[in-house]
Amino acid sequence: MTGRVLVLGANGFIGSHVAAALASDGWTVRAGARRMAEPARRAPAFDWVSADFSKLTTAEAWGPVLDGVDAVVNCVGVLQDGGGDSTRAAHVDGPRALIAACRAADVRRLVHISAVGADDAAGTDYARTKAETERLVQASSLDWLILRPSLVVDRAAFGGTGLIRALAAFPLFSPVVGGDQTFRPIPLSDLCGAVVAAVKPGAPSQASFDMPGPEAVSMAETVRLYRGWLGLKPAPVVRVPRALAAPALAVGDLLGRLGWSSPIRTTAIKQMDHDVSGQDSGWAEALGVRSRGFTDFLAQTPASVQDVWHARLWFVRPVAIVTLGLFWLITGLISFGPGWSRAVAILHEGGYGRWAGPIAWWGALLDVVLGLMLFVRPWTARVAVFMCLATVGYLIAGTLSLPHYWIDPLGPWLKVLPMMALCLFVAATDARR
Repeated sequence: MTGRVLVLGANGFIGSHVAAALASDGWTVRAGARRMAEPARRAPAFDWVSADFSKLTTAEAWGPVLDGVDAVVNCVGVLQDGGGDSTRAAHVDGPRALIAACRAADVRRLVHISAVGADDAAGTDYARTKAETERLVQASSLDWLILRPSLVVDRAAFGGTGLIRALAAFPLFSPVVGGDQTFRPIPLSDLCGAVVAAVKPGAPSQASFDMPGPEAVSMAETVRLYRGWLGLKPAPVVRVPRALAAPALAVGDLLGRLGWSSPIRTTAIKQMDHDVSGQDSGWAEALGVRSRGFTDFLAQTPASVQDVWHARLWFVRPVAIVTLGLFWLITGLISFGPGWSRAVAILHEGGYGRWAGPIAWWGALLDVVLGLMLFVRPWTARVAVFMCLATVGYLIAGTLSLPHYWIDPLGPWLKVLPMMALCLFVAATDARR
């Protein structure tokens, strides 16, 4: 059977690959996402529709999205509240309305992608709301199937797998919290194959499958294997005490609420400690998929230089953003404070006369404002580009009025050139998916 399938969360790590796999199998894909512009450019062949679960809270609201649809695959999930993400909206309110809308539209087949460890005992809002979603699906009269994968791995990396690779590529040693947590990684292509099989006639119905891979590896072993896969020299895995990791997790939680999504959060640690392995369920045999172990997956998927760069730059990017923002912010505050007289004197030296004070004041204000704006997640790339352009303006004005500063021993003009390169790095690495 083929027809029109609605893939929800089609701009995500899992959803984008599921949509591509279904399209390759002959399905016409209607791709649902909160933000469509960028993913629609990447996959223009799909029929893109707006599907924001925080807004689609009634069966009537889902009507146009489900029009002409034969099956639904729900890949939507968020780790923690904050930055526009709501576990309640993504895992409960939206799916409840979706189930009612599927009944009303006579869309029978619903494949729901959940996760191992999605149960109340985990003690996180993520797990509690995920478990509630599963109960809503199971209580429905639809032809449903729930798939609960363990750690999903692929050549691409996002979220938790991106962090694990970054830990593997960390210089000199690989820090991990715990290290004994057990994964049974499942390759993303195997999960996609299971979804393709799940929407075919005769596939299992009204069943829930944990989806562990055939090979169990600890967190420490996963990091070591990834380091070898990246072609880096072996390095010791250092187990970081949880007390020392707590501040980093607290910062991750705060940044998440401000829109800077990160897998370094308390929810992620609690979920890993609870269950990221799952139980054998016979999912591969039931769906006719050959499941590969983690070491087989790595052996069959050679790393490229892009993978090495991504892993090594994963921690460098946030350091670059903080450094760049503080550079501009502190420069402006110094100009307003202890450096005010010197700033005005330099402008007088450049021949700006009575305009020296206003120019110094507005220049310092611009520095402060841009430094703060860089930390606003949706603006980061554009602000970094503007910083670079503003610096070009500074240099042109400085060269015309104070050209001798180019050969000053302290290099006041020369030293801003690396900062311009840092601006371009921050802007160029802004993509999230």
